[in-house]
Amino acid sequence: MSVTIFSHPSCMQHQVTEVHPEEPARLSAINDQIIRSGLELALTQRDGHPASKEQLNRAHDASYVDEIFAKAPTEGHIWLDPDTLMTEGSLQAALYAAGCGIDAVNEAMQGANPRSFCVVRPPGHHATEKKAMGFCIFNNIAVAAHHAMACYALERIAIIDFDVHHGNGTESIFLNDQRVLLCSSFQHPFYPHTGASTTQPHIINCPMPAGTSGSEWQAEVKQRWLPALHRFKPQLILVSAGFDGHSEDDMGQFNLRETDYFWIAEQLKGLAEQHCEGRVVGMLEGGYDHSSLGRSVVAFIKGLL
Repeated sequence: MSVTIFSHPSCMQHQVTEVHPEEPARLSAINDQIIRSGLELALTQRDGHPASKEQLNRAHDASYVDEIFAKAPTEGHIWLDPDTLMTEGSLQAALYAAGCGIDAVNEAMQGANPRSFCVVRPPGHHATEKKAMGFCIFNNIAVAAHHAMACYALERIAIIDFDVHHGNGTESIFLNDQRVLLCSSFQHPFYPHTGASTTQPHIINCPMPAGTSGSEWQAEVKQRWLPALHRFKPQLILVSAGFDGHSEDDMGQFNLRETDYFWIAEQLKGLAEQHCEGRVVGMLEGGYDHSSLGRSVVAFIKGLL
């Protein structure tokens, strides 16, 4: 069975300053590594569609969505927060990033292909209901989850977030929604300095120190996430796939390797085959060292295969 890759050329049009790490070349690095690995022949590639305001409003406050549309520059750039900027192509990039997740959910739920990975930017998991932050404008994974619940009446969605930074936006959006089981690992203390004290039973946060090794991270996942996921019996698994925990990525201080990303993909595929007809949708979050990012995404996709 193939894995579908959802993306769109508009995701390259979110231009940033010369020193900003969340740059278009991230996607080029992934696509180049997919070709170099020979994996391209095992994949189905599709262009996604832009998310609509109605779809965004399920996860975000409508006034925030309107504000982003109103602020979108036609030239130059603006800063939404100290880390997050918008340029001429940013709004379209953000709409397609969120829309690719919706398309991937549709494909999984309609039986066309249960497994997919969205090669998109800007990322999303720091964006809250009312606020852009941490390179994120819309919360792509939350938009996808809300679409699945609204359009397919799902009652149990698992979101897995292994980015080295805590997905504070996703947690905020689903803090009181027990239809979502959120399993998140992240470096702590570290940006955005949230998540370590969360006590909601449907949110399983694993704050871990700088220097965490792959074996330590896997042990935590085996102990904390996997039993909870089996008890939850998800109808769909969504993955905020951030690869900035790789040992070569200087945006964090974890020591994960490609083998760890292959391993987690295999675990999630097995869970999905047992509980939800194989349905796994991955969406790119962080990962800023281009070489390790490309290799890690390929390893994750191989694990899904």
